[in-house]
Amino acid sequence: MLRFLIAGNVRRGGTYPLSVGAERALQAEVVARVARALGATAVAHGSTAAGNDQIRFEVALRAAAPGLEILAPVRDQPVSRAEEVAYLEARGLPVPAFGAAYSVNRGLWGTTIGGAETLGSATPLAESAWVVTREAFANPRPPARHVLAFERGVPVAWDGERLAPVALLERVEAVAGAFGIGRGIHLGETLLGIKGRVAFEAPAAETILVAHRELEKLVLTGRQLRAKETVAALYGDLVHEGQLLEPVGRDLEAFLASSQARVSGEVSLLLRPGSLAVEGVSSPHSLMAASRGVYGERAGEWTAAEARGFARLVALPGELAARAANPAEEGAS
Repeated sequence: MLRFLIAGNVRRGGTYPLSVGAERALQAEVVARVARALGATAVAHGSTAAGNDQIRFEVALRAAAPGLEILAPVRDQPVSRAEEVAYLEARGLPVPAFGAAYSVNRGLWGTTIGGAETLGSATPLAESAWVVTREAFANPRPPARHVLAFERGVPVAWDGERLAPVALLERVEAVAGAFGIGRGIHLGETLLGIKGRVAFEAPAAETILVAHRELEKLVLTGRQLRAKETVAALYGDLVHEGQLLEPVGRDLEAFLASSQARVSGEVSLLLRPGSLAVEGVSSPHSLMAASRGVYGERAGEWTAAEARGFARLVALPGELAARAANPAEEGAS
């Protein structure tokens, strides 16, 4: 699934890289597979009634294993987080103070953090609440340059070293996280219809998505990029809502996979505390290198007369609209 989130440069609200939604879909699929292998008649999840995960799990589980009964004991018993902590402590099972104050979900595609600050819209997250990037600004590192390589839209190497997918994600998270890259707070509409807010740290996702997007600009046509935006938005909705097992998910994945056929090359990155910049992009499929013209310098693909005629045609719809808006003035001239 991550290869398609990368292919689509998918972010919720233009910000959040769907760290949790991506995990839940896969978790539900694996749970359903294990349940069928065991001959189980029911599965359970630990989500409460207050968030998106209960919906994601149940939607995905019903699609993956329609015959299984789905149980949600935490949701179906109205117990708050504070009450859960008190219950555990009363039975000699202490909960770490940080765990009591914040809800943290850490995965390969990012970490989300929820706490008192995220219950409203105006308060920033306490510096001590960040998990992956907590030390990044206390002892800032000097700028560093790195190179991320892609093959058919998939990140495959970091600084020339080919790595397996999980190892690469972990390497990029460690390097970029040390610079505080990938921090954010997402505010958006939940599946339940209310607004919700969550802090996130996604150093690997931020680095990979920024690099991938810039490489695509070099190798894809403008129409490909625009079409991808539409497809990626729908794909992101499916992931967010737990609907990825619907047949349309495979259709969208087929398009995204096809779009990545030429997305191969290297992206040079400059990392500074809290900042990520693309310094250069190269690819054997560069549309920029394929042209005999140089933007702003040399018109190698057309003549001056052709450019003049093209400009006239491009201007024509606006010119006709202006004439139609002022017919009397046009007639007088």
